[in-house]
Amino acid sequence: MPDDTEFPDFDHARLRHHGDVDARPGMVDFAVNVQASAPPEWLRERLAGRLGELGRYPSEADERAARAAVAARHGRAIDEVLLLAGVAEGFAMLPRLGSRLAAVIHPSFTEPELALREAGVSVARVILAPPYTLDAAAVPEDADLVVVGNPTNPTSVLHPADGIHALRRPGRIVVVDEAFADAVPGEPESLAGESHPDVLVFRSLTKTWALAGLRCGYVLGAPPVLARLNHGRPHWPLGTLQLEAIAAVSEPAAVAEAQHRAGTVAADRAAMIPRLRKLGVEVHEPAHGPFLLLRVPDAELLRKKLADKGIAVRRGDTFPGLAGPSANGSFLRVAVRPAAEVDRLVAAIRDVGL
Repeated sequence: MPDDTEFPDFDHARLRHHGDVDARPGMVDFAVNVQASAPPEWLRERLAGRLGELGRYPSEADERAARAAVAARHGRAIDEVLLLAGVAEGFAMLPRLGSRLAAVIHPSFTEPELALREAGVSVARVILAPPYTLDAAAVPEDADLVVVGNPTNPTSVLHPADGIHALRRPGRIVVVDEAFADAVPGEPESLAGESHPDVLVFRSLTKTWALAGLRCGYVLGAPPVLARLNHGRPHWPLGTLQLEAIAAVSEPAAVAEAQHRAGTVAADRAAMIPRLRKLGVEVHEPAHGPFLLLRVPDAELLRKKLADKGIAVRRGDTFPGLAGPSANGSFLRVAVRPAAEVDRLVAAIRDVGL
């Protein structure tokens, strides 16, 4: 049900907190969900090939080529694609839709709510209780904007596409944050390939392709709605390297590579869960994203002890729905990692104890 009790006064600092703050250089990083430390060699070479052109402004041809590649990747028309300097930029545009009441389904990524509140938009929090099943009836009927993650950060829940469709109402826009959808083998519940006048799908390219420092993403939707988002945006919003990266990772070979990576993540996740449970850690399932939501007796104490051992994990109490008396400060989020890194995490938890 809509609930503001856990962040009653709009705690800006908590909503703005992200895992990169927890991961200092040199730490084993379970706090950030980027899958590697750098893009693959082929992508680095392709970007390096454009460095000699940085004295020129990004071209309209490059922008159109990137949009065309994204459109082809999802079976959409080119005018249904708006390129973004990272999905966070797209969330910052949401107030331009002129919502009177926005419903944000939590626990979830906090940037959409932060952007809406900072712009003076009224926000209703719809807090899902474990197992975090989507309930369209819990959303206020007068909400004209609804934001939901799929798969949801930090719970790793993948909502059925039918559940997302159930959120739709006349006069309402549904925003689906699919930042981690390409980490799910087959992308079974994605709405990215569907054209609807009232659905916006946000996609990130920074996680799978280790492009967090370059800021790449896009939003798919009806052209009139995209025009409202894009209104007032500065000229040349994306640079040449961003446009090149978006085009490159949207090509068929790259999409196939991303799906192979998604399979690896799924296997690593399946191997990681029982190892954590053997330590007495409660792991939320079903989990479909490249991260896991953990529950332990004292999350903050464990987080600090792990940091002392050079291991970064993401605090959970900054997510609405995972804070307050009912949560008892007990949630952490950890990225799915290969076995060698999980060895370090398991050994550290065993050493410091829960």
